[in-house]
Amino acid sequence: MVTKTDDETAETAEATTAEATETASETPEVTKVTKEAEATDAVEAAEGTDGDADAAVDDEPFAPAEDSSGAGQGAGAVVSAALGVVALSGSWVATVASARESLIGQLQTSQSAGVAKQVSEVYGDAWHATALVGGIFALLALIVGAVVLARPAFGAPGKPQAVWIKSVAWAGVSLGILGLLLAVAKYTDILMALPSASS
Repeated sequence: MVTKTDDETAETAEATTAEATETASETPEVTKVTKEAEATDAVEAAEGTDGDADAAVDDEPFAPAEDSSGAGQGAGAVVSAALGVVALSGSWVATVASARESLIGQLQTSQSAGVAKQVSEVYGDAWHATALVGGIFALLALIVGAVVLARPAFGAPGKPQAVWIKSVAWAGVSLGILGLLLAVAKYTDILMALPSASS
């Protein structure tokens, strides 16, 4: 004969079994949710770390890629070479100076003056003015090129000068020396002297 106590015990056992079954069925879902939460936390932590690293990189000042003095030295070398070319080929300054000296010679020389004096005053002074202007350009080319070549000795140690700057500066110095020699030769009538004429 089944008593009331036995019924209650049976019902309790059935309820416990049902709860255990429900708990067992819910355990995979809880485990899945827990793993997803852990993965989300890991991703957020990684993103936070990357953001901090990016912020640290952005806060750092950018260092200049090249020294600004290199640009100045390169410009000086090019200017030196250009002045040397002008010293050898001539310039409008030399043309104007020559024309001015020729005009002055014509104004100061009377028509009764001898041929030699007219040649000297009209053409000789103009030729010397051209040589003088060419010599000035050659001297400037020589000075600028020498300053560019000597600049690294007074700059920051351990920073060698670029090869192209040295090459162009040496070209300017060479053209300056050549132009200076030609100017002196023309001014002193060693090169292309005035033709002799009867007085």
